[in-house]
Amino acid sequence: MATAVEVGTTGLVGSHILKTLLAHPAFSTVHAYSRRPLANASPKLQSVTNTDSDAWPASFPAGASIFFSALGTTKAQAGGIENQRKIDLDLNLSLAKAAKDAGPHGLPRMKGELVDGVKALGFKHTVILNPGLILGTREDSRPLEAVARTIAGFLGGISGGALTNSWAQDADTIAKAAVSAGVQILDGKREPGVWVMPQSEIVELGLTGWKDPAAPTESQ
Repeated sequence: MATAVEVGTTGLVGSHILKTLLAHPAFSTVHAYSRRPLANASPKLQSVTNTDSDAWPASFPAGASIFFSALGTTKAQAGGIENQRKIDLDLNLSLAKAAKDAGPHGLPRMKGELVDGVKALGFKHTVILNPGLILGTREDSRPLEAVARTIAGFLGGISGGALTNSWAQDADTIAKAAVSAGVQILDGKREPGVWVMPQSEIVELGLTGWKDPAAPTESQ
């Protein structure tokens, strides 16, 4: 079984990635970095809690199989654009470099300017998820997103998701797509290179084509 490392574990998508990793039989250990203690008591979980996130790269575990980053913030949360850049770009890139040195197979979550920096590191596999509006309940309220989520929920309710999936995806769907991509890589089912996953593929891997790995098969 594989060992996963995740940062951004307390965010909307990151918390769903963590839940999916801990429930997936392909992973024996999940190292989860956060600034505050995690409530999950899974025996698979190796929680690394440190309020000084700048120290995270130095403690990156050796021999990890795969690295997931759902780390990100907003200008308002960070207290300005420069502080946001330190997290969204600088910290993510430092962690990616630490992951590269530790030798995992890939990095299934990046955004914006960070993409070019991570591509330059030369991972054997890099997965970039490009979701639309992320649906779900955030700890920090964003009024405009809340309105959009209400509209998405209404359209999804009357169309079975068909009117929503093309521009908005549930955080749990995005998380499952990220984990599914990671498992495919670990199982040798993807060619080396950069895999840019559009919204349609996120929906396919994380929703319509997702099979619960913990569910019993017909032969069981």
